[in-house]
Amino acid sequence: MHPAPTDLPPAHRDATEWALRQQLADCYHLVDFFGWTETIFNHISARLPGTEHYLVNPFGLNYDEITPENLIKVDVNGRKVEDSPFDGNPAGFALHGAIHAARADIHCVIHTHTTAVSAIALKRAGFGHDDFYGAQLTGRVAYHDFEGITLFADEKPRMLASLGSDKHILVLRNHGVAVGEMDIPRTFFLLWTVQRAAEIQVAAGSIPGDNVALPRTISQRCADLTQQLIHGNDFAEKFFAAMVRQMRSRQRRLG
Repeated sequence: MHPAPTDLPPAHRDATEWALRQQLADCYHLVDFFGWTETIFNHISARLPGTEHYLVNPFGLNYDEITPENLIKVDVNGRKVEDSPFDGNPAGFALHGAIHAARADIHCVIHTHTTAVSAIALKRAGFGHDDFYGAQLTGRVAYHDFEGITLFADEKPRMLASLGSDKHILVLRNHGVAVGEMDIPRTFFLLWTVQRAAEIQVAAGSIPGDNVALPRTISQRCADLTQQLIHGNDFAEKFFAAMVRQMRSRQRRLG
């Protein structure tokens, strides 16, 4: 059972940071709810507004054990900037720190390697854009060659070069994926879209026969319209809130 949210911030937290901590904890719980976790591994980070600090999970806890308060606060080099009994996972700092330091348009980063996503990351062609969800990723996907576990600072510039200045999905070849957007709800919606695209592509690959190919103009139009929908109103916020309600309703029913 995920911890119940608390509206009032503790005395040592300002309201803005506490709201971000609550939303980030919800995001961890949603990833757990949808079955996208990799035990205690992987990471979701959120930048604190107006700073170079970001929040990330304490290493060693399951996603359903994460609370707004036990999230740790680190700088872009992964150093804790406030006391905590927990430490972070060093394997996440190179990736998350690099993106938060270099991309002002990205305030949340989610890294996963679900079975479907990792299967796509293993294929040389990567993501296709012929299905409904894959089409929404047209022009948004970058690829980074595998260099081993992302522990070392010298890989940061190469990951950033792979991501570029305008992509929001970084496929880590032979590994998994990192997605980033301007806030937590939009990043979660992007992850959901990536996951659905991967699942459909894997399923379609098991069926004999050719796929119906979409012209690039159509898949690009689909991607552009999705971006207008996501960035132009509260679509992502409504989606995120609905998923949180669904999760909590399921938990209540299960007791």
